[in-house]
Amino acid sequence: MFLLAYWRIGTRIDPAANSLTIELEFSLMGTKQSSTETSSENAALREIVEGVESETGDRFFYSLVKHLASALGCEYVYVSELLGNRLRFRTRAVWGRGSFMENFEFPLYGTPCEAVLSGKFSHHPQKIRELFPTDDVLKQWGVESYCGVPLLDSSGTVVGHLAMLSERPMWDGPRGLAIMRIFAARARAELERLRTEDALRHASEALVRSEERFRDLFDEAPIAYVHEDLDSRFIEANRTAMRILGLKSEEIAGMTGKSLVPDTREAQRRLGEWLDSMGRGTATDGAVLELRRKDDGRPVWVQCWSRPSPDGSYTRTMFLDITDRVLMEREKARLEAQNTYLIEEIKETHNFEEIVGQSRALAEVIDKVKLVASTDSSVLILGETGTGKELVARAVHSNSERRSRPLVKVNCAALPAGLIESELFGHEKGAFTGATDRRIGRFELAHGGTIFLDEIGDVPPEVQVKLLRVLQEHEFERLGGSNLIKVDVRVIAATNRDLLRSATEGTFRQDLFYRLNVFPVQLPPLRERRDDIPPLVHYFVRRFSLKIGRKITRIQRETMERLVNYGWPGNVRELENVIERAVILSRGVELEVAPGVLPEMEAVAPKLAPASRPVQEQQLSEVPSPQSIEQVERNHILAVLMRTNWRIEGSDGAAALLSLNPSTLRSRMKKLGVQRSTQGVS
Repeated sequence: MFLLAYWRIGTRIDPAANSLTIELEFSLMGTKQSSTETSSENAALREIVEGVESETGDRFFYSLVKHLASALGCEYVYVSELLGNRLRFRTRAVWGRGSFMENFEFPLYGTPCEAVLSGKFSHHPQKIRELFPTDDVLKQWGVESYCGVPLLDSSGTVVGHLAMLSERPMWDGPRGLAIMRIFAARARAELERLRTEDALRHASEALVRSEERFRDLFDEAPIAYVHEDLDSRFIEANRTAMRILGLKSEEIAGMTGKSLVPDTREAQRRLGEWLDSMGRGTATDGAVLELRRKDDGRPVWVQCWSRPSPDGSYTRTMFLDITDRVLMEREKARLEAQNTYLIEEIKETHNFEEIVGQSRALAEVIDKVKLVASTDSSVLILGETGTGKELVARAVHSNSERRSRPLVKVNCAALPAGLIESELFGHEKGAFTGATDRRIGRFELAHGGTIFLDEIGDVPPEVQVKLLRVLQEHEFERLGGSNLIKVDVRVIAATNRDLLRSATEGTFRQDLFYRLNVFPVQLPPLRERRDDIPPLVHYFVRRFSLKIGRKITRIQRETMERLVNYGWPGNVRELENVIERAVILSRGVELEVAPGVLPEMEAVAPKLAPASRPVQEQQLSEVPSPQSIEQVERNHILAVLMRTNWRIEGSDGAAALLSLNPSTLRSRMKKLGVQRSTQGVS
């Protein structure tokens, strides 16, 4: 008989209980149904509705299959979901023979569920096992009949199915299909909700795992990462960044990157450029910043790459520690500058290659050199101009433990007052007008070796302060910089001034004088060691003969006595120049020092001994007094100035003829009172 089931369904949502109430009325049309049957059907539906309306999730599925089995009088009911490959399904809840059963996963092929999960309603009233002989579940359960309805999503796609099976024939299948269809929509909605929750949970778990992986990568990355706002205030920093910057995790909050930048012109300039770039929202690539570690203040250089966030609220910065590279480049620059300096030194013509002489005064000097060379004590070499102070300084260095390192020479009198500090200690880029690059000073060049400060008495007072600091603390700062530079340098100073008197008069710092005067070495002038003049003459003759290409083998006794008896106000340097000129003018194998070589010398030379006396018999008692020596030097300088028409500088100037630096000559003129208004020779 054809039956038509008619349902009137209403719903009521209870937000407080988070549940859906189904209100329905059931009737069978096309046949006459007794009031008793109608009441029985309504009771069955009411049982199912009341059993599932307050449940959600898996509890809903379990409640649904249990109450469907009870209401429809069948032994087995289950609800399933179709798997991703759409070739298998798995159950979400199974009721069988009065209890819940284990969920299972099963292939579609060869099962009555295949048609249902293809979108069809299926009813097999009997002989279900014969129809599907390969379905092992049907055999295990021993069922006879089957009804199934698909679960369709909002787009009409099958997502699962609801099935009931009975051990008896199921002739009232349409009734069961109609009832299952009523609850299929709710089951489909609950299934989709669970799938959505599962997807969200998996996404959340994946996000957590991703965040954990990101956090691990962020914290353990070998490259430093920092998130900071536009004022360089740290938001977070990884372990590498904290290690490089000397920070602890509790110090991150409130720390600003710019607070780690030293207050130097160059470092602040680079910081300003970086902050300006961040303010414009422009990425920076490879900017180099100089910083100071938070824990110990040690300098650190970083090369950073920064990316502002799209909304401009923070900046992501990655940086590398390049401190070793910067220090290596600076050491390379220092060594290159040192090498350049040494090459220039080699090219220079020094007064001597070795100490020449055999006098008692010179022997005492050599003994002192041997005593002090093995120490690191400061040495102050005192003596008149041209007595060989640089030669003694070289002897001290070459006999010391520092002999394998450079001896750096600085003539303090030859440097302008405004540049002497830069020459000694170096300067940073931009320290003053014209400072276009960083310059390494002589103290840095001399690191590990010796620095020879010639004419130390000409150093300006403001530079004397820094010299004192180097001697006391072995550290200094470049001009325009704030970084302390540690050096290991031995200081040898020299002067032709009365430095003690200068210290007493206040023109030279007393504390610096006593620091320099640890081991004074007084060099005697050439007039006080006349026994050394003959060997010096022979030495210079051999040297300049080879250099100029002359073959001079004899020196007349009279010539040698004239040289020995001369006062030599310019000391050994003057003797060297006289011999070089004599070698040039000599025409034969005999050295000729004619009166015309240095007529001013002949005019002012003191008559210290008769020409007939042997050179070796000259006595110290015949050496003129200090006053007469100064007078001789004054007259000699005055005569040379008159000869050059008072020209001091240039190849034909008085300084060149006297083998003096122009600054030194001006200093001697001032000390001796030589002025252009001076008339004649006193």
